[in-house]
Amino acid sequence: MSRDVTRDAGGSTVATKPHPDTKPQEAQNENSEDAPADPLGWLPLSGGAKKAAEWISVVLAIWLLLNAVGMIGAGFKMAAGDQAKELFAFAENPFVGLAVGILATAIMQSSSTTTSITVGMIAGGLPLEVAVPMLFGANIGTTVTSTLVALGLSGNKQQFHRAFSMATVHDFYNLLALAIFFPLEIFTGFLSKVSGVFAGSLAGEGDGVLAGIFEVVGNGVDAITEPLVNLATLIVSPLGDVWGGIVLSVAGVVLILVVIGYIGKMLSALLVGRAQEMLHAALGRGPITGILSGAIITTAVQSSSTTTSLTVPLAASGKFKVKELFPFVVGANIGTTITGLIAAFSASGVEAEAAMQGALVHTMFNVFGALVIMTLPFLRVLPPKGANWLATLADKNKWYVFIWVGGIFFALPLLAVLITNVFF
Repeated sequence: MSRDVTRDAGGSTVATKPHPDTKPQEAQNENSEDAPADPLGWLPLSGGAKKAAEWISVVLAIWLLLNAVGMIGAGFKMAAGDQAKELFAFAENPFVGLAVGILATAIMQSSSTTTSITVGMIAGGLPLEVAVPMLFGANIGTTVTSTLVALGLSGNKQQFHRAFSMATVHDFYNLLALAIFFPLEIFTGFLSKVSGVFAGSLAGEGDGVLAGIFEVVGNGVDAITEPLVNLATLIVSPLGDVWGGIVLSVAGVVLILVVIGYIGKMLSALLVGRAQEMLHAALGRGPITGILSGAIITTAVQSSSTTTSLTVPLAASGKFKVKELFPFVVGANIGTTITGLIAAFSASGVEAEAAMQGALVHTMFNVFGALVIMTLPFLRVLPPKGANWLATLADKNKWYVFIWVGGIFFALPLLAVLITNVFF
């Protein structure tokens, strides 16, 4: 509060009625500027009617997502027939599959999109052993987003150091998880075997109460998606199997890109305020609370980038250390796998179990990664240390940022594909 001060005729100061400072209003304006854009802002609705319309649009978008995955599976099966394995022979080397996953996600800026497309391709006949490395790569490619967010704070050296450390701790964490589980999966098939135990029941196959419940869920999803997928298949059928399948798959990919982008924006507009409240409430309550909060926030808004964008400014401000915010990033990795599980329910027939198994591999990769890295102190300290080291280099020269992004997310994956196809 401040006071207006006047002087009387004798020159004495007289304090008048206090009035509020303008800072709260300024802060309010800043918050409104930072609020996510409302995709349905053009609708002539307000209050409860507007809120209902927004939630209905999210439900419709999820329905379209399921249809899009079904279109990819149907198109891939239509175009490849029984030759899916031969079609993806170039990616049979797991390092190539990993590189494809990294590149696809870095380009599309969405691991949910890559995962949904891959699950759709599994449903269309893509071998699981080819798909699993792609799903691993999706985890790496998605972290480029947080690095780009940090570049927005490059004007202030101290803020940039903290922001870039927070952004790249996600990179180092995912690279560490990959270093542990990628060789394990290649040599033992550990995640594929564990996911296979649960995939049948979740896909509604086999006996038991759980299988029965998910069979009902799967049949329900089939009932609401088959009409549109069948209609789309009928429309492209005059083009022939190969071209018709390609067009159908591409249409599914485009629809996934649009729908996942819309779902992310819509849920952010609806829930980002609550997400911020949850994040702030969980700070200082330990890593388990942080991981759970990160997973819940990311599941709610269907975007790990949103969770990252909430943590990077907090780290940049200096109020919270990277190691305090690190668990939220770990939780975001787990939360973002929900999209793949939802997508798997769109598969039907003999490929349904394989699609569910692929989605479960991605989920278990992130869950087991969190369990191993966060419970072993000598591993838990490595991502923050690596991020701080890279931020120190970036302080000296911003070219290190571009070398890191260009190398990890683009140059190395492309080089892996080139070397493998030329020499192996």
